[in-house]
Amino acid sequence: MSFPEIHRVVTGHDSEGRAIITSNGPLPKVVEIEAIPGTVFHEVWSTESTPVIIDNGADPTLGDLMLPPPKQGTRIRFVDIPPDTEEFLAHGADNMKGAFSQIGDEKASTVKADSPHPLMHRTESVDYGVVIEGEMTLVLDDSDVLLREGSVVVQRGTNHAWANRSGKMCRMLFILIDGEYEPALASALAARGA
Repeated sequence: MSFPEIHRVVTGHDSEGRAIITSNGPLPKVVEIEAIPGTVFHEVWSTESTPVIIDNGADPTLGDLMLPPPKQGTRIRFVDIPPDTEEFLAHGADNMKGAFSQIGDEKASTVKADSPHPLMHRTESVDYGVVIEGEMTLVLDDSDVLLREGSVVVQRGTNHAWANRSGKMCRMLFILIDGEYEPALASALAARGA
């Protein structure tokens, strides 16, 4: 099963300050993750600062594919996630360095021999993850939660993975906001070797 193409409309201003459409069509950057066949990132937009500079600048999705948001910035993307396979669960951890390298954040992978899922990772960000279609399981260090269409996760820099145990494709929307661990939490994570 494949999902429909995502249609994006971007607004801006003309030289006299009137609202205009600057882009109207398919997303210019859609990338399948080579190490995880069937996983597709649909890059919608990103911002480089907070507060964001509102201008008619270039499309920020045209650069390199990056998992985390820019420092002090945001990122929005859809991700199509295939069902986990026995092969992936047994040997997927071997490919995670390559997968996270392709998405610009090799150090995000936290997978170890005893990890509950091969896609365990952590980013120093707050991420809103919304299940658009299908089912997904959020996997944490000691628990997991089944998510269905309309479920939203507020993921606050934790070690986690997205496990598709449904047997069907899942599409999620992610909005990532750059963050910084508060000092006591940063110390606790460092003490755990995380």
